[in-house]
Amino acid sequence: MPAVPAGARGAVITGWGTALPEKILTNKDLEAMFDTDDAWIRDRTGIAQRHVGGTTTDLSVEAGRRAIEKAGIDPSTIDGLILATTTPDRVVPASAPGVANLLGLSCGAFDVNAACSGFTYGLVAAHGLIAMGSKRLLVIGTDTLARITDWTDRNTAILFADGSGAVVLDAVDGPGQMMGWDLDADGSAERFLYTEIGGFIQMEGKEVFRRAVRIMVDSATKSMVAAGVTADDIAIVVPHQANIRIIDAACERLGFPEERRSTVLHDTGNTSSASIPLALAAALDADRIHDGDIVLLVGFGAGMTAASVVLRWGGA
Repeated sequence: MPAVPAGARGAVITGWGTALPEKILTNKDLEAMFDTDDAWIRDRTGIAQRHVGGTTTDLSVEAGRRAIEKAGIDPSTIDGLILATTTPDRVVPASAPGVANLLGLSCGAFDVNAACSGFTYGLVAAHGLIAMGSKRLLVIGTDTLARITDWTDRNTAILFADGSGAVVLDAVDGPGQMMGWDLDADGSAERFLYTEIGGFIQMEGKEVFRRAVRIMVDSATKSMVAAGVTADDIAIVVPHQANIRIIDAACERLGFPEERRSTVLHDTGNTSSASIPLALAAALDADRIHDGDIVLLVGFGAGMTAASVVLRWGGA
């Protein structure tokens, strides 16, 4: 994908917020549910606990409200809402209009389903809307995967969880934060990770691992080339929080040491569309990102999809 065209109207993130259900399932809890143990789960996934419960709408409203409060804005000034989710509360309608209503927004609102790449897809789309004239957008990534997880299946139940993360984007005069981006999809790999309507998540773990590492590295590389930067220029990488082994393998190939990664999956599990905004918010709240820092967001998801963006925090 190309670098952001010269002269395109830019945007910056001015607020962020997160939401996690109160109920926590630890690895010890899972030991009582099926044949597994804490050490086995930690070794293979890096996950110690996960949050489960709530609806996509409720979690989105909570994260969105916190992002709006952080940005210090009036909700009525938001021009559009993009909700990235694979788990809308109904088949029809999309969950975004209901979320917008509860947040007090008066604007267009729509869902994006690109699985775990969804938030980054939504972020790219939001920048496109701002380039076309929108002034302020809310982008939310939310999934409630506990509802579509088979809690008797050890291979998937140890991974998936619920959560939400949101950001407010404001238009700026001149170049904004996005330096380069990449969106990708390989529909031939759909069979390795999917959920039928009314069914549970089905996953071929080994094949997903193999393809995930490759597609993350490929997408991140394309975005960095488009932005004209190298791994040495990146202050912090925020990867999709799927599995610590996937994160380690992809980051090692890209040249990102552990101290330049933001990970939260040990506490949250794999929250799909929510995972990147949750990890981004964690880095921001820990004061790990400062104005002028170059940040890479990169992930993959069912489809198989991949997405990445290179941001200069605070804009040019």
